[in-house]
Amino acid sequence: MDYLVGIIFLLGSLFGSFLNVCIYRLPRKQSVVRPASHCPRCKKPVPAYFNVPIIGYLILRGRCHYCRERISARYPIVELLTGIILVMLWESHGLTSTFFHYGVLMLLLLPISFIDWDTKLILNVLTFPGIVMGLVLAISLKQVTIVNALFGLLLGGGFLWLVGLVGQLMFRKESMGMGDVKLGAMIGAFMGPEVLIALFLSFFIALPVIAIGLGTKKISMGNTLPFGPFISLGATVIVFFGPALYTQYFSLLNRM
Repeated sequence: MDYLVGIIFLLGSLFGSFLNVCIYRLPRKQSVVRPASHCPRCKKPVPAYFNVPIIGYLILRGRCHYCRERISARYPIVELLTGIILVMLWESHGLTSTFFHYGVLMLLLLPISFIDWDTKLILNVLTFPGIVMGLVLAISLKQVTIVNALFGLLLGGGFLWLVGLVGQLMFRKESMGMGDVKLGAMIGAFMGPEVLIALFLSFFIALPVIAIGLGTKKISMGNTLPFGPFISLGATVIVFFGPALYTQYFSLLNRM
């Protein structure tokens, strides 16, 4: 079975390589198909033997082969993350509908998170097709029923919309963008009502980051923080560790 894990990791890193293209090009409104991978500075195409996920970056030592422009470390990080995430899904669920269902969700959350972190934008070109995919998978794979998928869509989007409305009334400025609302709806289409737990968790994950940022003056009260990565992380934690967290929670309740 070890060789299957290797194959899944390789496929994941290949997907990650394509996600890197999406992360760079989609905010710039460029095609993710043409032209082929090339250096943004000198425009020369990257040869296939340097385009191998993770290994190519190491061989090039993080610089373009031609002009020596530095290549962002994000490229191997995304490739590595994608491979690890798909291996974790494989180890947990094997070749099942759950693997495919949540695999698609993870492949959407990765570029959404990195793009939001870089640009503070959550793109419709990812969330709208993601919502459709979540509903289609609910019908075809039945990991989540279509009723729960629709309910999750409304719950995830509606909850974040309400948070944004309350924040705007309190702080007199936008505190939750519509991109976050659409992301919540997309995750809800995949997760059903569990999206609400994922969203609550995302706020708890964000709190220490905000506190540290304010304490180190990396974040000021007037700054906006991209929230998409925290929403994605909350959903990822529930996908992988939800049952264990629920067990611990109810175990604590029984002891009280």
